[in-house]
Amino acid sequence: MKVVILAGGYGSRITEESHLKPKPMIEIGEKPMLWHIMKIYSHYGFNEFIICAGYKQYVIKEWFADYYLHNSDVTFDFSNRNEMTVHNNEAEPWKVTIVNTGLDTMTGGRLKRVQRYIGNEPFMLTYGDGVADVNIHELLKLHNEKGKTATISIVNVSQRFGIIDIDQNNMIHSFREKSMEDSSVINGGFMVLNPQVFDLLEDDTTVFEQYPLRRLAETGELIGYHHTGFWQCMDTQRDKMLLEDLWKSGNAPWKIW
Repeated sequence: MKVVILAGGYGSRITEESHLKPKPMIEIGEKPMLWHIMKIYSHYGFNEFIICAGYKQYVIKEWFADYYLHNSDVTFDFSNRNEMTVHNNEAEPWKVTIVNTGLDTMTGGRLKRVQRYIGNEPFMLTYGDGVADVNIHELLKLHNEKGKTATISIVNVSQRFGIIDIDQNNMIHSFREKSMEDSSVINGGFMVLNPQVFDLLEDDTTVFEQYPLRRLAETGELIGYHHTGFWQCMDTQRDKMLLEDLWKSGNAPWKIW
């Protein structure tokens, strides 16, 4: 099963670093956020990735092109025709497709643009700025058991994002903006989607979190997987420093590999 990662936005809330690189390429422990997310999926045996790039997409391509240089010892022999030897080639069992999905394309539009790389099969989708200790196998198990079009991981956080209303049978009934009376259950990413979801994606202006998810909720095709463990997005510099401190402590909760 392929894993699609949304990594094309501007990262406007963390411009301290995103003016130089895409937000998913901001480093935690000297590794891009994107790498941390991919390691989570790889731990569960999912190693084929499709990255929806956009803003400064060349940075992502160049990092993967030079993956061996980033992760291995290297000898440069300038006396022998500028020969380069890579020692202890450290790599991952990954197949990575990086797609330029446009600079101003919305999330649903980015997903629509990579449809040809996914094919007519279920796939996973997540955001390029959030890590968690989500049990991917349990998430997929729930998706298969319920037999609905989409399953999303839902988490409890402070009220900063859109709100999900979910019943005791994991059925999601609405997907809307927050209000003062709402609980703090939100979409944490880490989703499983059936290919029928592409029927709800119109063009580059489609915001996945608006009409597509709301329509799935209205038609009883959206399931919520309750994740009660660690989840954290990297939306601001403060978020970045929190993740950095956790990584340096040696007890980063999302480091399950």
